[in-house]
Amino acid sequence: MSKLRHLTWMMMATIGLLLSASPSHAQQQDPGDQPGLIADDSIELDPEFRKQVVYYRTTEAPGTIIISTAERHLYLVQPGGRALRYGIGVGRDGFQWQGLLSITKKAEWPDWTPPPEMIARQPYLPRFMAGGPGNPLGARAMYLGATVYRIHGTNQPQTIGTAISSGCFRLVNADVSDLYGRVPVGTKVIVRQKPEL
Repeated sequence: MSKLRHLTWMMMATIGLLLSASPSHAQQQDPGDQPGLIADDSIELDPEFRKQVVYYRTTEAPGTIIISTAERHLYLVQPGGRALRYGIGVGRDGFQWQGLLSITKKAEWPDWTPPPEMIARQPYLPRFMAGGPGNPLGARAMYLGATVYRIHGTNQPQTIGTAISSGCFRLVNADVSDLYGRVPVGTKVIVRQKPEL
């Protein structure tokens, strides 16, 4: 009887190991954060997500940034009912938010220190990564208020137009460098989940 009990226990342990190692149960690496990957800047964005001047009705002053997570666009309001529109990657389900903030800090080739909440979800991430081409924050970062969120570049340009991040807004490096040069610290940033009617 003890051999049968031992065999049953071994079979249950084996099944438990197989279930815990299956893709649905094993911890998966988040495709949104790949430290060390060098951006392929030859990737051509879908025309909808390329930087362009568009007509844009708003009562906000020129120089204001308006982020529409539903549209996957960031608008830099310009005079005359226009805006510069950039394609962005946004927070995945459960990591989208809205609010009114301002840019409190800007950095070129920023260092990256993932917050503790991100490390808890993705323990394979480095605890610190110096700025450079393989850094997930990309070429530039603009820090939003006192939050952990940023408008930043990316080492994965193919993620523009997707909902993949942990709440930050990513642009291709050429676009984030362009935006960085146009806005000062103190710029008003409005984050909306749904378009205004």
